Amino acid sequence: MPLIDMVMPRMGESIMECTVITWLKQPGDRFEADESILEVATDKVDTEVPAPCAGVLTEQLVKTGEVVPIGQPIARIDTGTAATVDPVPLSSLEAVGVDVAGANDVTEAETEALNSATEMEASIGAMSTNPARLPPRTEPAFEGRFYSPLVLNIARQEGISRAELDTIPGSGAENRVTKKDIMAYVPGRNQATPTATLPPAPVPVAAPAPPTPAPAMPTLTGGSLNGSADIIQMDRMRKLIAQRMVESVQTSPHVTSFVEADLTPVVLWRAANKTAFAKQTGENLTYTPILIDAIVKAIRDFPMINVSVDGDRILVKKSINIGMAVALPTGNLIVPVIHDAGQYNLAGLAKRVNDLTRRARENKLTADDLAGGTYTVSNIGTFGNLMGTPIIVQPQVAIMAFGAIVKKPAVIETPQGDWLGIRQLMFLSHSYDHRVVDGALGGQFVRRVADYLEQWNVPNL
Repeated sequence: MPLIDMVMPRMGESIMECTVITWLKQPGDRFEADESILEVATDKVDTEVPAPCAGVLTEQLVKTGEVVPIGQPIARIDTGTAATVDPVPLSSLEAVGVDVAGANDVTEAETEALNSATEMEASIGAMSTNPARLPPRTEPAFEGRFYSPLVLNIARQEGISRAELDTIPGSGAENRVTKKDIMAYVPGRNQATPTATLPPAPVPVAAPAPPTPAPAMPTLTGGSLNGSADIIQMDRMRKLIAQRMVESVQTSPHVTSFVEADLTPVVLWRAANKTAFAKQTGENLTYTPILIDAIVKAIRDFPMINVSVDGDRILVKKSINIGMAVALPTGNLIVPVIHDAGQYNLAGLAKRVNDLTRRARENKLTADDLAGGTYTVSNIGTFGNLMGTPIIVQPQVAIMAFGAIVKKPAVIETPQGDWLGIRQLMFLSHSYDHRVVDGALGGQFVRRVADYLEQWNVPNL
């Protein structure tokens, strides 16, 4: 009887583990390829995991509520009973996350890299510990039930305590609260009258109001240290970001090159056409799709930037998948991906940028939205920064940061002589992995991006 082990598939470069929410198939159940087997949760999304092939589920190797590292076997499938399904090549099974040789080895570092979802539950419970603030229960309590990390993240952001969370009826299995349930609950909670309001969100640390909206301050959960410092416990996403950044610096020797580009043609064209662009396409035109368009063109000129490293091998990627860093209201960062960015015109890029940005800030991204990036951009100019030294998103080998566009006096060369003028200038910061990208390639690439922006030709809409 041919048995294979189905392993937890990758959910994106920054995700190293998933929490099993519920099993959709039980031992003995037959299913087809791509049919959902179980539902899992990460800090960012709840998603269903499809079957890599047709067969019969013979054994569940993990339990509901268990935190499972990426690559660990989660189920055993009998493929011999799927007589009506064509055989699946072993290479295809491996590609979708099946360990055909047996259970994959999971390193101790991967197993211990992240804390379990119970830590998040504990932090939610600690957000409101004063019983006087809690209203009398008007709904039946569902204590002891499982909450996905996504639901707990939303609860933390909305200031919903664990006690209050237990009162929300759920539409999931065993009264489990789904994302739909908690999102439907929040508006009514916020519109309640003062005498019937539920606990307000924890008050963040007081700070002077910035000139532009700033990320929300994390909630104080650990009290004070000798009265001289407030303690803020990292949330799960912040722990992931910290781990990924440290690993990236330890993996890749970072080198950063800088170029100052004259974006006057881009600024003038956008100012003159953004209203017509919105009417024609239905999308607001920011600078980000214009910058990504220049990146895509430069990658076509220098394909060795669009690579990753596998041991002593360099993998040159055929698709240009551009990740773009998005700052979340919590202050954390997430990097959704525009897949096959080279197939889009400017209107298509604008639509993808706006859609991914909106869904990132609404916590509606899927696992596919976060996977497969080959090059990343970060528009730090939106925060008024001139330049920076961005950290590479592994396993990519380069990342570019775009600074603020600033009016400066500049020398303008003409056939009649040089003269001074006011130009719109921006710094481009290009960090690259010096194992495979030398200074010549790294410097030429960022210079080529600047050239495309300075010689801006209006693309097809």
